[in-house]
Amino acid sequence: MDPTWTTTVLLVPCVVVLTAGFFYLYSFIVGLLTKTSVRNKVVVITDALSGLGKECAGVFHKGGARLILCGKTWEKLEELADDLVNASDPTVTFHPKLVLVDFSDMDSMPDVIAEILDCYGCLDVLILNSSMKVKAPAQSLSLEMDKLLMDNNYFGPVTLAKGVLPSMISRRTGHLLLVNSIQGKIAVPFRTTYAASKHAVQAFFDCLRAEVEEYGISISTINHTFISRSASENTGAASSKSLWSLLYTRKPLGVSPDEAATEIVKTLSNKRKEVVIAPSLPKVAVYIRSFFPEIFFAVMAAGVNNAAAAEHSEKM
Repeated sequence: MDPTWTTTVLLVPCVVVLTAGFFYLYSFIVGLLTKTSVRNKVVVITDALSGLGKECAGVFHKGGARLILCGKTWEKLEELADDLVNASDPTVTFHPKLVLVDFSDMDSMPDVIAEILDCYGCLDVLILNSSMKVKAPAQSLSLEMDKLLMDNNYFGPVTLAKGVLPSMISRRTGHLLLVNSIQGKIAVPFRTTYAASKHAVQAFFDCLRAEVEEYGISISTINHTFISRSASENTGAASSKSLWSLLYTRKPLGVSPDEAATEIVKTLSNKRKEVVIAPSLPKVAVYIRSFFPEIFFAVMAAGVNNAAAAEHSEKM
């Protein structure tokens, strides 16, 4: 038998075993990080009913965190809590507490903050995961829609963070983690108010980071392209003809909820201040916007013209 062929036959199983071992070791380390970083800690997750919220809830619940799940629908929150309890060992986990949170109702925020703090008397980690998206030409958006977006993406998260800060400052510990869009760093056409809200909340937490560092409080921001929810959503993104749609592709399926949740776990563990989950092109776009703004603006304008041309051709 040819020695080269023999070597190849023996090498393939070894590669398979080594690859499987690598992924097992990676999963084990991630699980260990989860347990050590959140066990017995009070963790608040806003928009826990979203894909990413549910993924984080599952990871942190199994890791032994004292979860406070926030969402707009009580029945769905109860269903999520039941699913978590039924899928875990009750001797090493805590039953999640539930709080109704609707950032579009800013008048309710004082009561929401009080209810969250009353759950355990304090909190260690606040994951701000809520977001509202709108894609439309600027002139078609009403002032009411602008205000609604700002409430959900800026005023709501900021009000909640400011409400729990005194408790963290008094204990001289805590971690605020903002899950934000990459549009907190760059802006693309037809997302005017959405991008404005994401820039605003990014700037708030960047400023806050320096203000609370002396109290032992960590501030982290995670900027992603988009969180994929289904195959159809990813297919739609991939089929987009807009030039700037290239900024929002990651592999073929976007950023999956479990991938984002893994990054959140690592960020809480190593306390990184800023994380960007994106392929190379969006990361490059961030630097181009900073150092070569004219090029960036030209590409964005070309994208608008390209989209308009494609729309016109479809109507013909």
